[in-house]
Amino acid sequence: MIALAILGVFFYFAFRLTLTPVHDRGQAGGNLHPGRSLRFYLDRPTKEAFLQIGGNIALLAPLGVLLPIVWKSLRGPIRLALLTGAFSLAIETVQGAVVIGRAFDVDDVILNVAGVLIAYFLIGRSLSKKVRGS
Repeated sequence: MIALAILGVFFYFAFRLTLTPVHDRGQAGGNLHPGRSLRFYLDRPTKEAFLQIGGNIALLAPLGVLLPIVWKSLRGPIRLALLTGAFSLAIETVQGAVVIGRAFDVDDVILNVAGVLIAYFLIGRSLSKKVRGS
């Protein structure tokens, strides 16, 4: 029950962070080519690259811990990756379609799912088994 409540709070803050308009001075551009934004980020100063890449990895990472605790059926990495990939894709689609100053970026989806899987393998799988049993 606690994990479900934390999940609700997480979703609230994730939506606020990702679906709030930003003032980008016309810089937001979409990306449908995997790796293009990653290469761009890596050509930026280290701090900026770390914030962009690390931020996208960290954004949905809590789902790799919380979802397997709340729903035992999401304990496997494939189901977890598919569900969180769809969730990230939905966020990016809304950003690109209606949020001022935001754009769709396929690399964000890839990094979001990578963060979920990293969190799942580091913490989520074992914590879920301890909390929910085998």
